[in-house]
Amino acid sequence: MTVVSEPDQAQGAVSADPAAPGGARRRTPRVRLVLGLTLVAAMVLAVVLGRQALDQRAEARDRSAALAAARQIAVNFSTLDYRTFDRDTARVAAVATGSFKSDFAAQAAQIKQVVLADKSVSTGQVTQAALVSLSSSRARVLLALDAQVTNTSTTTPAARHYRVQLDLTKVHGAWLANQLQFVV
Repeated sequence: MTVVSEPDQAQGAVSADPAAPGGARRRTPRVRLVLGLTLVAAMVLAVVLGRQALDQRAEARDRSAALAAARQIAVNFSTLDYRTFDRDTARVAAVATGSFKSDFAAQAAQIKQVVLADKSVSTGQVTQAALVSLSSSRARVLLALDAQVTNTSTTTPAARHYRVQLDLTKVHGAWLANQLQFVV
């Protein structure tokens, strides 16, 4: 007579009997709990990382938009022609807000008298621009600006070099000039 042993019992296999100590059914809830917690942690991590990526993209867009707006505003401000003065100043006023808008409007009549009397033509170009600070609604940009100027006393274009600090405010999604200062 041959004796057959139970190989599963002899080799320490896990019993499916729920009453047996360390049975597979006792381990299944723990495994499910660990897998569930791991899945929740992975989802939270994905949401956090996704949000950070979106925030970084939004900041990069704001940075780019603020620099582009500052460059264009500086060019508009330094490009004036006695023949198109009203249109040129309207272009500046359209991208102005706050104290810059009110100061520019208050000085436009005096500037117009000088520009018309001297038959001045100024063409500006930004050579350098750097973003100094940025928040969701404000930006500060430093610009190096060159202008070629002609008038009744200078028929050959004379180069003028300016350094400008431009403070911008975001209004309805657009960056507008709030303050413009010449810096040394």
